[in-house]
Amino acid sequence: MSDSGEETYSTMFTSLRHPARRKILRMLAEKPKNFSRILEELGISSSHLTYHLENLGELVTKMDDGKYRLSAFGKAAVLTMKGVEETPDIKPKHIFSLSLKWRSFFVVLMIGIVVLAGVSYTQYLSLNRLSSEHEQLTDEFEQLSTDHERLLSWGVSTDSVVNFLEDVIQLDMTKYTAKLERNTVGYRSDLGGITEEFLTYRLTSDETELSIDFRFRNQSLSRYLLDVIEGSPIYAQPQPTNVLDLTDEILQRYQQYAGVSYLETMRNMLSTVNETEALEKTVGDIKLIISSEGKDVEIQWIKTASGIDYQAKGVSLSFDNGVLEMLTDGWFLFNVGSTEVNVSEEEAIEIAMSHAQDYSWTVDGVEVTDFVILEEPVSAHLWPHIREEPLELIPYWYVVLQLDNVYPGNVNSIGVGIWADTGEVSAYKTISVR
Repeated sequence: MSDSGEETYSTMFTSLRHPARRKILRMLAEKPKNFSRILEELGISSSHLTYHLENLGELVTKMDDGKYRLSAFGKAAVLTMKGVEETPDIKPKHIFSLSLKWRSFFVVLMIGIVVLAGVSYTQYLSLNRLSSEHEQLTDEFEQLSTDHERLLSWGVSTDSVVNFLEDVIQLDMTKYTAKLERNTVGYRSDLGGITEEFLTYRLTSDETELSIDFRFRNQSLSRYLLDVIEGSPIYAQPQPTNVLDLTDEILQRYQQYAGVSYLETMRNMLSTVNETEALEKTVGDIKLIISSEGKDVEIQWIKTASGIDYQAKGVSLSFDNGVLEMLTDGWFLFNVGSTEVNVSEEEAIEIAMSHAQDYSWTVDGVEVTDFVILEEPVSAHLWPHIREEPLELIPYWYVVLQLDNVYPGNVNSIGVGIWADTGEVSAYKTISVR
C-alpha cells in the first residue's frame, strides 16, 4: 500500500479515538450537513468544530454547496464503528453450585457433565456467530479499502503536486503551510470519458498567501493557475528577470517532470526569439504565438495542419509581471481528427444568421424569441472541437452575432457553432453583457 493510503488509515483510526469526531461521522452518515448544522447538533465551539473537521482529514469532504459529506474512507470508518459497537458481548456462563448434602456423588457428576456440555455448545454457537460477523466485516472493510485504492489510482497524489511546485515552479515549500481546499474527481463524457481531477491549495507564510488551482486529465497536468492573494511567491532559487529565459527554464523543468518529448521542439523554437513583442512563427506543424500587453505576456505553441490551428492541442504560459500565473497543456491529450473545411468564413456567418432567427432561450420561465440580430459587427473563428471520436479535433466555426439591445438574461449576443466540413449547426450559446 502507498504511503498516502497508510496515512489515510492512520487518520481514520486516530479520528475514531475522539467521541466528538465519532459523533460527526455518525451525523454525516445520515446525510450531508453544513458547518452551522453540525455546530448546532454537536454543541461545541466553532473553533473546536473546525479543529475536529481538520483532524478528520480525508474521512470527510466539503462539497461545492458548503456541506460536508463522508468520503469512501469516512464510510469505512462508520462501518468500523458500527461493527465494534454492535459486536455482542460474550457473557460468562455460570455453573450453578449443586448441594452435595441431598444428592449423591453420581447425580452431581452427571449434572455437571450436562451443564458443561450445554455451556460448551452455547459458547461454540456464539463464537461461530462472532466469527461469521467478523468475516463479514472484514470482507466489507476490504471491499471499501479496494474501492478507496481504486479512487486513489484515479486521482493525483500529493507528491505529484509538491513535485511540480518544487521542481517546476521552484517554490520554497519549506516557507509555506499548505492546505488542500478542494479535491474533486469526475468523468468528462464530452471528452471520451477521461478522468478529470481538480485540486485547490492555499499556501500561506508570514508574508505571502497563494491560491493554486490544478487540473489533471488522465493523471497528467492539464492546467496550473496561480492567484497571488498577498505578497509575492517565495522561490527556492533566483528566477530569471527575462521572460523568455524564464519560459525556457520552466519548459526544461516541466519536460523533466512530465517526461514528454514535444517540449524540446518548442524550446528550440523559443531559442530563435529575442524579445517578447507580438509574434507568430510556424515551424513544421507547430505555431509559436507571443502576445504582450503591459507587464502581461502570453507565450503559446499550438498544433497547426493545412492552415488550421488546433488550439486545444497546445501548450501555453502566461506571465504577470514576470510571475508565471498560468500553464496549460493539451498537447498530450488531443489529436487532429480532420483537416477538411468545406464551409468558408462568409458561408459560416450566413448559416449562423439564418439559423439564429429561430433560436430562443428561457429566463424565469419566459421564452425569449423576439430579438433583432445586427448584420455588423460579427465575428467568426475556426476553432476545432471534438465531434464523434474521443479527443479527435474537427474544424469548427464559432460565429458571434450581436443583438440590437440587451435582452432578458442580460443577453446581448448569440454564439453559433457550425461544423466546417458539413455546415451543420452544432450548438447555440447566449452571451451576456460583461
